[in-house]
Amino acid sequence: MLRRLYDWTISLAASRHALWALAVVSFVESSVFPIPPHLLLIPMVIAAPRRAWLIAGVCTVASVLGGVLGYYIGAALFTQIGQPVLEFYGKTAAFDSFAAKFNEVGAWAVLFAGLTPFPYKVITITSGATGLDFGTFMLASLIARGAIFFVIAGLLRVFGEPIREFIERRLGLVFTLFCILLIGGFYVVKYL
Repeated sequence: MLRRLYDWTISLAASRHALWALAVVSFVESSVFPIPPHLLLIPMVIAAPRRAWLIAGVCTVASVLGGVLGYYIGAALFTQIGQPVLEFYGKTAAFDSFAAKFNEVGAWAVLFAGLTPFPYKVITITSGATGLDFGTFMLASLIARGAIFFVIAGLLRVFGEPIREFIERRLGLVFTLFCILLIGGFYVVKYL
């Protein structure tokens, strides 16, 4: 099933409606869809490098708006479904403790998920369920999603097809290491 979804996503990149397809995939990936928009973004930029910034911009805006849907899903479903389950099992206090801890580092969690292969949709829904400040959520989402999509588009515009393999195989690792170093740097500054 995942292979069919992957093949379908790749076929969209060749369609004359590719930009709309990219917007839809970027939007739904942020809350429910398992295939990341990178798989459409990469072949689209390779095919039309002069449109790289437009393609990255569409991907960013749609992904952040999809993140808003994920946030809403987390907030709405938590109230209707999650809260009664927690109450039934007597875990309301445990969740409140988790929510407080998550919200302390929520902006970092959103940045990390937006820049790495970690499923962004998990963080968008968790952010809504824990009541992470919406402005913080939006700013972190915009920075993270914009950074990853514009970096990919820029690398493809400059280096073209040879960078595709690097991006598909190694960029997630590079961004993960970057985030670890960034967080480690803030930790060192704060505690030294």
